[in-house]
Amino acid sequence: MSTFLRTIEFLGLSVWLGSDVFLSFVVAPGAFRILASRDQAGAVVGFALWWMHMIGVVCGITMLLARLLRTRTFASLATPAALFVVLMIGLTVVSQHAVSPKMAALRVQMGSIQATAADSPLLAEFSRLHRISVSLESGVLLAGLVAMYLTVRDLAIAQ
Repeated sequence: MSTFLRTIEFLGLSVWLGSDVFLSFVVAPGAFRILASRDQAGAVVGFALWWMHMIGVVCGITMLLARLLRTRTFASLATPAALFVVLMIGLTVVSQHAVSPKMAALRVQMGSIQATAADSPLLAEFSRLHRISVSLESGVLLAGLVAMYLTVRDLAIAQ
C-alpha cells in the first residue's frame, strides 16, 4: 500500500507540473501564434488556465492526502516537500480567484483587447494583472520543481 500511495504522490505532482509546463510553453505560445486574433488566443489560454488550476488543486490535495495516508502522521504535512505543495495550492487559488476574475471583467469592459488603445487605463490594468498572473504561475512551477526534488530526495534517503 505504501508504494501505491507514494506513486499517487508522484503522479499528482507530475501531472500538475506537466500541465503547467504544457500550458506555459506549448498551448499559450501556440494559441497566440496560430489563432487569428489575440482575443481568440486569450480566450483559449484563459479556458486552459481555468482547467489547469482545477487539475492542479485536485492533484495537490490528492498528493497531500496520499502522503498523510502513507505516513499516518500529520507531521508529514509539515515537511518541506509538502509545504511547497501547499504553497503551490495557495498561489493557484490566488491566481484563479483573485487575479483571473479581474482580468475577465476587464476583457468584458474593453470588448476587445486587440482593439483597445495602447494608452487605455483598462489595458494598463489588464497588463499589470497579466504580469501578476505570470508571476504566480512561475511561482507554482518553481515550487513544484522544488517539491519534486525534495520528494525524490526523501525517497532516496528512505531507502
